[in-house]
Amino acid sequence: MSEVLYEISQLSDKDCFHIAERHKSEFTYPIHRHRECELNFIEHGRGVRRIVGDSVEEIGDFDLVLITAENLEHVWEQGHCTSPDIREITIQFSPELLGESLMAKNQFASIVKMIEKAQHGLAFPIEAIMKVYDKLDTITSQSDGFEQLLVLLKILYELSSFEGHALASSSFANAARDKESRRVKTVKQFINDHYSEDLTLDRLAGLIGMSPTSFSRFFKQRTNKTLTNYITDIRLGNAARMLVDSTHNISEICYTCGFNNLSNFNRVFKDKKGMSPKDFRALYKKNQVIV
Repeated sequence: MSEVLYEISQLSDKDCFHIAERHKSEFTYPIHRHRECELNFIEHGRGVRRIVGDSVEEIGDFDLVLITAENLEHVWEQGHCTSPDIREITIQFSPELLGESLMAKNQFASIVKMIEKAQHGLAFPIEAIMKVYDKLDTITSQSDGFEQLLVLLKILYELSSFEGHALASSSFANAARDKESRRVKTVKQFINDHYSEDLTLDRLAGLIGMSPTSFSRFFKQRTNKTLTNYITDIRLGNAARMLVDSTHNISEICYTCGFNNLSNFNRVFKDKKGMSPKDFRALYKKNQVIV
């Protein structure tokens, strides 16, 4: 099994966070992961390719992403960017920054929800970026660590009022999307455990004692996805994970993940991920550092 670079952060045990600001013309750091939570801001980065788990997207002039999962691979690579001065601000902070007692208080509820969602990687809309832009400037220029901490908390709080775009799929990131009802959790867990099998509407509806018609409507209301689309996404996430972590050929991965037709698998994968399974694997291998 291949592993990507596990980054040793410059964040010390005695500090709450570490901030780095860089001006550069290209991205050269390999795909990596780390224990620390990370808020990464990029300015003048139009055309840069952002990879977070199995999400591959080309960013605009501004990009702001929060990642809170320890094992979620990510990298920003040059892509089509030609800017001579790309500005990047990276803030890494400990998962224990606030502690369980403080995070249990009502005043931090929106931050806690955002941090949970960011286990998939969370990209913020331009409105959110502009809301905290001045504070990102402030936090890099201040020399007082306590004042920086207050600014960081304010940034997190203000971002938590926006609906960010979750990046990596649940099955790739190995994280749940949200806190959900018992019935939804039961069905999703069954799909996660049996995604390689034939998952019929009747079979899944029977798990929670609903008729197929009622269950289909119930699932769409609770997840904003049809059952078919949800199962496909779970299968694709697991397939993407196998493409990254294994040496199995694409045909083996196709059938192992519940697809019964290789050409259909290739078509659906390219439609959802923007590239073929072969190109996705090659993209990851290009950015990997074997350890």
